[in-house]
Order: sequence, then structure tokens, then C-alpha cells
Amino acid sequence: MSLAPKIRLFIAESLAQDAGIMLDRDQTHYLANVMRVKLGSIIALFNGRDGEWLAEITAVSKKCVELRVTEHRREQDAPVDLWLVFAPIKKARLDFMAQKATELGVSKLQPVVTQYTNLDRVKVERIAANAREAAEQCERLEVPDVGEIMSLKEILDSWPDDRRIMFCDEDLSGKSAIEALTDVDDKISPAPWAILIGPEGGFDEDERALIKAMPQTTVVSLGPLILRADTAAIAAVSLWQSALGKW
Repeated sequence: MSLAPKIRLFIAESLAQDAGIMLDRDQTHYLANVMRVKLGSIIALFNGRDGEWLAEITAVSKKCVELRVTEHRREQDAPVDLWLVFAPIKKARLDFMAQKATELGVSKLQPVVTQYTNLDRVKVERIAANAREAAEQCERLEVPDVGEIMSLKEILDSWPDDRRIMFCDEDLSGKSAIEALTDVDDKISPAPWAILIGPEGGFDEDERALIKAMPQTTVVSLGPLILRADTAAIAAVSLWQSALGKW
């Protein structure tokens, strides 16, 4: 496989040999005014369905960039099915968490409101933009979905029967994450998973009881240190990927 071009873009359109692509306003601005691409420049495109393709710039101006798809570079692979369910945190740290969770392979980012959550609103578009940019930079072939914010009760009431929960409980009642995940039944471990991270105030006792009562729940400990919510999320995803993912 040839080296990737320096520029990769996620697009919604289908990708196929010789297809013509006209970029939207934001991507046109990025290529024409920020990256200053020229006619004949080669970039990479992906859409989460058709793998990665190379494309040649066939027209460029400050208002319009057009491309022609030229070469299939990579087949679409099957991503891990791992949700990150998290309580919203302050803007800059939420940006960081969305970016790093994307780089680490999370398939969905799902904000959830708990008893001690400090924020009850998030800008889904901002989370999605951070995820998209991270996927473009780290050579992922898909961008994580971003769910609308829900209460903890709402999300648990509608929880899929086949999706396991890695519950990161700060009370240290669970085994270490690697030990707990290694103990999971081999017949169930290929199933979809989710990692549940609470706010910096933690979960209250009623929430803990509700989560632990779910038959899909595996309680884990992330160690004795008190971690910020964004740090805990990245640590948890890394541990899951090491035990059950593609690492």
C-alpha cells in the first residue's frame, strides 16, 4: 500500500472509480484557503462504507473544489463495536476526550446525564466535528456516531440485551479492568460492548445499584488514583482494546 497523502477527508458521498466529487463549503475553504491545494494534487477520501480512495483535484477556487476519484487504496474493515457512555464535561476536555476516543477506536460517543453531572447540554455537532477531524488524522476508515444526550435511566431502560457494559466504578469494588475483562465468558466477549464513565463527582448509590443490577454489567476498577473523567475514559478504552479489542 502506498503512503497516505497528507490530506484525508471524510465525505458522505459514495466512492467509486472515476466518480466526481464536489466538496462542501467548509471542506472547500480548508483545501483552497488553508492547505492551498493545486490542480492535480492528490488527497485521500473515506466515507465509512467504501474503504479509502485517492482522488485528484480537478478544479480549485476559493468557492469550489472538485475531485475525481482515481484509485482504491484500502478496503473497508470491520470496526470494533464499542460505545463510550460518558457524563458531559467542560468544553476543552470534552473536545480532547472525543478526539482521543476516536483515535482509540470507539464506535459511538454517547453523553449521559447523571445525578452529579455538571452539564445537562452538549453541542452534538461540536463532538461530531472533533471525532471527524480525529478520524481524518489517524487514518480510521469510519467516524464514530454521536448520540443525543440522555439521562442515565433513559439509556439503561433502552439498553440492548446483547451489549455488555464495562462499568468503571470508583469505589474499587471491581477487579482490575484487565483481570475482569479476561474473565468474561469467551462465548460472550465478541458481543458489542460499552464503557460507562461517570462525572467527576462519581455515581450516587442509587445509580450504582441500578447499573450493577443490569445483567450485562461487568464492574471494573481503574486503580486507586482519582482520575479526571477524560483521563478515566481514555484509560478505560485503552484497557478494553488491550483485553478484547484489536490491539
